[in-house]
Amino acid sequence: MKPGEVDLGTTIMAVRYKDGVIVGADSRTTTGSYIANRVTDKLTIVHDRIFCCRSGSAADTQAVADIVHYYLQMFAMTEGEPPTVKAAAALFQELCYSNKDQLSAGIIVGGWDKYDGPSVYSIVAGGSVHKQPFAIGGSGSTYIYGYCDANFKDDMSREEAIQFTKNSISLAMSRDGSSGGVIRLAVITKDKVERIFTPGDKLPTFWEG
Repeated sequence: MKPGEVDLGTTIMAVRYKDGVIVGADSRTTTGSYIANRVTDKLTIVHDRIFCCRSGSAADTQAVADIVHYYLQMFAMTEGEPPTVKAAAALFQELCYSNKDQLSAGIIVGGWDKYDGPSVYSIVAGGSVHKQPFAIGGSGSTYIYGYCDANFKDDMSREEAIQFTKNSISLAMSRDGSSGGVIRLAVITKDKVERIFTPGDKLPTFWEG
């Protein structure tokens, strides 16, 4: 991190289910131990049915997401059809890999397109891209790998996937000092994008002895 740069110590997640993709994140942005923003929206729309979740440097990931958004809009205009999620992930991967020595960016891309349906891609800090049925990232993700592996199922219903995502992020928020605030979700399907907001006093709760 460069001096004065804002860090997204964070929990981000994307889950593919039967009819779509759910992307979710906490809302805490930190500068060291100081909470710079407690209601950040870390879900960034890069095209109508494609979202990215950002972790790492807030400045770096916002800049990369803005560039990808620009290219995807240009693609849609010139080709006359929406871009694929795979194309969006490839753009993120190219930017993150080409500038890996200058960037601190871990990005999850999720969305729906007519060729592949719902899909999730994870672009890790070094710039490699991985297609996965679900992806987690950020500092809070280290606490929930076991929970996610134990509870994820292929072809979950919408309600099951929403609850799985909420539970995972809430568990990470309860353990990770850099994650907290509220949970923001986006449910992406063929027909629409639905945003779901869960305030801090309505989060799923677990044992906290």
